[in-house]
Amino acid sequence: MSEHEAYIREAVALAEANVGAGGSPYGAVIVRDGAVLVRAANTVHATNDPSAHAEMVALREASQLLASRDLSDCVMYASGRPCPMCHAAMRLAGFREGYFAFSAEEAEEHGAGSAAIYAELCRPLDEQPMRLSQIRPAGAAPYAAWRAQREA
Repeated sequence: MSEHEAYIREAVALAEANVGAGGSPYGAVIVRDGAVLVRAANTVHATNDPSAHAEMVALREASQLLASRDLSDCVMYASGRPCPMCHAAMRLAGFREGYFAFSAEEAEEHGAGSAAIYAELCRPLDEQPMRLSQIRPAGAAPYAAWRAQREA
């Protein structure tokens, strides 16, 4: 068994245990320098936090543990293909690679997928079912101050 497969099996085992505890079928493992850094399962059911997907929980724990938001030297292993939110968070954290066991299509077959959200996000804002509109207030945007602070 390859190292990648061992970590994927661990993510799937976390997902299976989470189902047994009344949760959804998602688990994640973050590996750094060949060792498991964190293990996590989806906690949406326990916390009522819609962002508490296994990958997000793992990202939060890893960032806290390393006291850094840069996880570019880490690898994500997930039981299922990361949803758009989790995929974006992985990119924002600097991940260069990740692996998943089961496809979005396999999750969809069981009512656990996010294919509709993927499709919606590919459409222009004015064609998406959730209304998201820009309201630009008077005054300067906070970006210039943020950039100046970072460059100081």
